[in-house]
Amino acid sequence: MGDNGLQAERRKPWNASDNGLIQKYGIPLPIAKEVKTKQEAVDAAKAIGYPIVLKIISKTILHKTDVGGVKLEIQNEMQLREAYEGMEKRLKKDIDGFLVQKFYEGHYVLIGMKRDSQFGPVVAFGLGGIFVEIMKDVSFRVAPITEKDAVEMMQEIKAYPVLEGARGGIKVNKGLLVEILLAVSRMAMENPEIKEIDLNPVVVNEKNAVAVDVRIIK
Repeated sequence: MGDNGLQAERRKPWNASDNGLIQKYGIPLPIAKEVKTKQEAVDAAKAIGYPIVLKIISKTILHKTDVGGVKLEIQNEMQLREAYEGMEKRLKKDIDGFLVQKFYEGHYVLIGMKRDSQFGPVVAFGLGGIFVEIMKDVSFRVAPITEKDAVEMMQEIKAYPVLEGARGGIKVNKGLLVEILLAVSRMAMENPEIKEIDLNPVVVNEKNAVAVDVRIIK
């Protein structure tokens, strides 16, 4: 697949079948609901419980945060309506729907896999969220990986002290991250048709590690 084809695949909207595969391997996903109207968003937020996250679903927008297509930590209905109306006004022609998602507080990390032509599936771990392409703080291992590999991958990134709770911050549950890394490794080995797995971010704190954004390229 050429670069243009790959970009097109990456622009695919939130995909329930991808989430089903993720769940099959025991990777925690956020409570979320896809909606088409503002009232559906309001009803979904009430059912999920505030705070929530509102995201656009779009075939054409790759980096949703860059264009204001993601609003975090919405605390009430008024804030939700304002966020929905603002996104719809600015981005209407590129919006295929919205995703209402439970908000999780914690550190953002990236866990992923890319199938290399020489080495096969390569698992990645690093600082996640909007900074992954800027900081490039990522470690790699060729799959299949062991628990020891997973721990070493976490320890190798420059941001590891942050995960340990540096300067009074949140100390993450590293055991949960190890489980997700091992699950991604297994998924890559057992599903050769998968070219890339991108869990970014995985939001992790003392008790939870949740893959709040998932992309699978086949």
